[in-house]
Amino acid sequence: MDPKPEMPHTGSNPTLRHRLSRRASIIGSIVAILALAGMGWLAWYLTHPSSEAASTAAGPGGPGAAGRRGPPPTTVGVATAERASVPIILEALGTVTPQATVKVRPQVSGVMEKVLFKEGQMVRAGELLATIDPRQFELAQMQATGQRQRDEAQLDSARVTLQRFKTLLEQDSIARQEVDTQAALVKQLEGTVVIDKAAEGTARLNLGYTRVVAPVSGRVGLRTVDVGNVVSTSDVNGIALITQVMPIDVVFAVPQDQAGELQQRTVGGAVMKVTALDRTRSSTLDTGVFASLDNQVDTQTGTVKAKARFANTKLVLFPSQFVNVQLVVKTIENAVVVPVTGLRHGSTGDYVYVLNGAERTVSLRPVRAGQMTAEKIVIASGLQAGERVITEGADRLKDGAKVVLPGDSSKGGGGAGTAAAGGKRQGQSTKPDAPASQASSPQRRRSASQAQGS
Repeated sequence: MDPKPEMPHTGSNPTLRHRLSRRASIIGSIVAILALAGMGWLAWYLTHPSSEAASTAAGPGGPGAAGRRGPPPTTVGVATAERASVPIILEALGTVTPQATVKVRPQVSGVMEKVLFKEGQMVRAGELLATIDPRQFELAQMQATGQRQRDEAQLDSARVTLQRFKTLLEQDSIARQEVDTQAALVKQLEGTVVIDKAAEGTARLNLGYTRVVAPVSGRVGLRTVDVGNVVSTSDVNGIALITQVMPIDVVFAVPQDQAGELQQRTVGGAVMKVTALDRTRSSTLDTGVFASLDNQVDTQTGTVKAKARFANTKLVLFPSQFVNVQLVVKTIENAVVVPVTGLRHGSTGDYVYVLNGAERTVSLRPVRAGQMTAEKIVIASGLQAGERVITEGADRLKDGAKVVLPGDSSKGGGGAGTAAAGGKRQGQSTKPDAPASQASSPQRRRSASQAQGS
């Protein structure tokens, strides 16, 4: 096993220590120089494009033309401002409310004899729904009639007697007291007859109550009583529940700021169209008109209750159903409109970018926006119909910037591609010639050496 080489002891040899220190400083200097050279080359590479890229960037305008032109134009989408009739629509959540909801209860007590309606049936006002056993009420009416007839007979007899007493009084054959007594009896019997007539009318009315009729036209709900049950005036559920569904109302809330305009249009006789939509707003349930506005503002919500009326001939609106309401407050005629995406908002207000014809530049123009729909917005001032505004790509624009339209890109694409292809063919034609010229030099040298040998 070879012994390990002994390391030189620099501590005891000053000359050797000085030599090693000098060598280390030389190596460090070389490394620093190489690092600086590498960094310098990297900086030059990043700031100086290759000859092919430089020729492409230079283009027809020569080197440096791209720098003078500034950033490339931005591809944008445009739309033309046009005139249209814009409906001002107020949207709200409404509740279907019937004009009348009536719980039909018996007016007299008795046994239910007949039920003449079906559940869910449409009935008209006055239509017979059920009957109660009328026999006891018929007897009560007969009794009242007999009582009236008896008292009327007594009244007639008392009147005849009174007339006779008056004749005898004129002949001085009877005392005045008897005449006065008979006159009082006549008045008493007259009052009794009035009472009898009232009792007879009550009996007749109770007999009529045995025929239960519909008080309003509407749709009958589920039946709550069957034949044979004893019903009374104190029954809570009653016999049936009728809701008036044709026409039917929808109650919704409108902001208090718009209540004044709605009230003015209502008083002026304006007919405002109202549309009822389903929960997903994908289907129209019915179309009606604005009916009325409440007379006070709800202080908790800052809204006013409003009511719209629908014919509901298809019976698609049910009481207590939630629907989405669209109220056409008014229609702005001949308004200048642009797509919603064309309007921009800045610190100084609303503005649009207007395309400047063939120059393909844009101008920032302040405008005053009006009513907005789902896709369009009204420009009240600052823009004329026929002008084109930027709707896409406006985030990268500023006043005076150059733009490119999608149609311009497609038209210019062929020329650019042809120029690039031509440049590529020229570059390829020069590259094969270089090896050919290089190969010709050895050939000439071989020919010269053969000539000298001969």
